[in-house]
Amino acid sequence: MGEIEDAIERADQEGVTREPPKTLKAQIGYLIRQLGSARAVAAQIGVTADSVNRYRRGARQARPDIAAKIDAAVRQRWQPRVRRQRRKQAATTGGITIETRARFGYTAPVGTTDDGRVRRLTVHLPPQCARRLFDARDAGAGERQLRQIVAEGLQEIYFKDGGRADDLEVQFTDIDYLDLGY
Repeated sequence: MGEIEDAIERADQEGVTREPPKTLKAQIGYLIRQLGSARAVAAQIGVTADSVNRYRRGARQARPDIAAKIDAAVRQRWQPRVRRQRRKQAATTGGITIETRARFGYTAPVGTTDDGRVRRLTVHLPPQCARRLFDARDAGAGERQLRQIVAEGLQEIYFKDGGRADDLEVQFTDIDYLDLGY
């Protein structure tokens, strides 16, 4: 995953209304209910179906790397309706807030500087930008396309400031961190 997909996942996790299962047995039980069988869970996390059954019975503890995969698989599937509702609200009325520190460069008219520099920004983007971002992610867009959508949103709201610099083209590179909220 890239920076933007990770940020969307973190924002999804912030909106859960109940905590996901914490014990290994409870997590495995949840995954088996979600995926239908121990074999499907095993394929998802990269172990054998026998290992999954041992985890479920409590006869074996998972290695730290496997435990992290199990936790990630549970969190990915936890409360899908809550996630959908929050995304729908962001895409229709609320918008998204992006906090980032990255290098921003741009093309600008002659006589102004277009040198890229690292900036720390916190910008609220409108619902149409959130809708474009979620639609592109759901359609399987790559990190480059998602980054372009975010750059265009920042360009319109922050850099162009309501039409003040219409001929500006922003480049969004060297992301140090990126956080989304909705």
